[in-house]
Amino acid sequence: MYSGRLCDPSAPNEVRLPSRPESGPVARRLVLNVLESWDLHQHLEAGELLTSELVSNAVRHAAGRTIGLEVSRKPGWLRIEVRDSSRALPCMILAEAKPVNERGRGLRIVDDLADRWGADLLPRGKGVWFELKIRERH
Repeated sequence: MYSGRLCDPSAPNEVRLPSRPESGPVARRLVLNVLESWDLHQHLEAGELLTSELVSNAVRHAAGRTIGLEVSRKPGWLRIEVRDSSRALPCMILAEAKPVNERGRGLRIVDDLADRWGADLLPRGKGVWFELKIRERH
């Protein structure tokens, strides 16, 4: 239902999902469908993992009822953004995470795998995004 709307690279649209842990797998599947339809197979793994991290952070830290997911493409770049109702900007924890505790590493993973990432304040919350460099086929 959602992936058709997200697959049109000329018209980026936001898909709203419930702010619940169950939305993580839904968001990952949506991103995988879009990347496959855009023939960006080399970015499937990174796109899926990074989307999962951003969705998990939004569900865990924002108090809203829904989150937004947007996938867009511009020449040379793939951008995935997760929006939530909190205006608290994320910060990356630079201290070494304990091996037993997997929490607190999400943005470090995003920082390691994405070509660039950031967060923007929006009129009603924030958007946290990452971008991956892509090769355009001619």
